[in-house]
Amino acid sequence: MSHSGVRTRPVAVLLALGALAYTAWVLEVVLQTGLDPIQAYVSELAAADQPLGGLFRATDLTAGLLVLGAAICALVRCDRRRWSLAGWSGLALFGGATALDSRLPLSCAPTADPVCAARETAGLVPATHTAHAVSSGLAMTGALVGVVALTVAARRYGWWPLLGARVGPALVVLELAATVWTLASVAAFQAGRGTWALGAGQRLQVLLVAVWLGVLAWSVAREERV
Repeated sequence: MSHSGVRTRPVAVLLALGALAYTAWVLEVVLQTGLDPIQAYVSELAAADQPLGGLFRATDLTAGLLVLGAAICALVRCDRRRWSLAGWSGLALFGGATALDSRLPLSCAPTADPVCAARETAGLVPATHTAHAVSSGLAMTGALVGVVALTVAARRYGWWPLLGARVGPALVVLELAATVWTLASVAAFQAGRGTWALGAGQRLQVLLVAVWLGVLAWSVAREERV
């Protein structure tokens, strides 16, 4: 294997494992969580009062640390062009904020528990519950920056053909559409207008991030470039 391949292998492995850990929420298909996947936030699976909250907090922490590690390795070794630096920095933010998110869980599940929703509206939830919205927002902002910037880098610099010319642009469009859906659903829920299938939109959003991370991992391994 080339020297470049040795240098990029850890990035590819960490990204692939991070993508896998970030899809741990699909375990709700076989585990009884008591939450409706069409309506409930993904974060509610890890809420402090949920029976499987510890499991999902652990997988979120693992995913965040793995992606953060991959991004740091890439930033040390990457071709230091503008879009590349922005993309890997975005993934570093995503990884760090996701790990932090797991340490700041929701205290309860507002979409499933009207009492919890009322306490949230009245500001009677713990500080960690409120801070969770900030860390989640930072995580998704970092993910979007990483997805868009590294896909642009792949196209502009002729890197990673699968990411730049074929799969990547489609994933970017779908990710942006899922993000709009999620944000609109959150706004509707907070305004008392229902959930607008919030859970489905957010699950699509995080699934697309995981798929994109997997494509990036494969591309890095194949092209031996970060």
